[in-house]
Amino acid sequence: MNIRTRSLSTTALALLATVGPAAAVAHAQNNFNCSDFTFQEDAQAVFNSDPSDPNRLDADNDGIACEDLPHRPAATATATATSTAAATAVPQRGVNAGLGGSTGPADFEVAGGVGLTVLGAGLAAGHLVLRRRRRAAPARRH
Repeated sequence: MNIRTRSLSTTALALLATVGPAAAVAHAQNNFNCSDFTFQEDAQAVFNSDPSDPNRLDADNDGIACEDLPHRPAATATATATSTAAATAVPQRGVNAGLGGSTGPADFEVAGGVGLTVLGAGLAAGHLVLRRRRRAAPARRH
């Protein structure tokens, strides 16, 4: 294996070892579509919990979510409106009023990613220095 191939392989492995573990872990998201709801009132409760509409439940921006869904029957609408809103509303706080796990990578994940990045950069720099010294060494012997 020649030096260029070895260098490219080493660089690719260092990049993979550095960036791979540092990639953000996919955290659970509460993404809803209109097809996730049976009645419009359920979708409206989720929309009302976050009017910035990250789920895009209000396609025409008129403040009414999932307008094509059927409405809850009138006889049960009053009795179950409170329980439905509580059952389908997205929690705003995590366990024990903490932020929960969907806020992004933890501090140790960020520190690990930074550490691996520094390690990879140090290995790449050390490889380049060693390679240059090996090239220069035969020229000095003559």
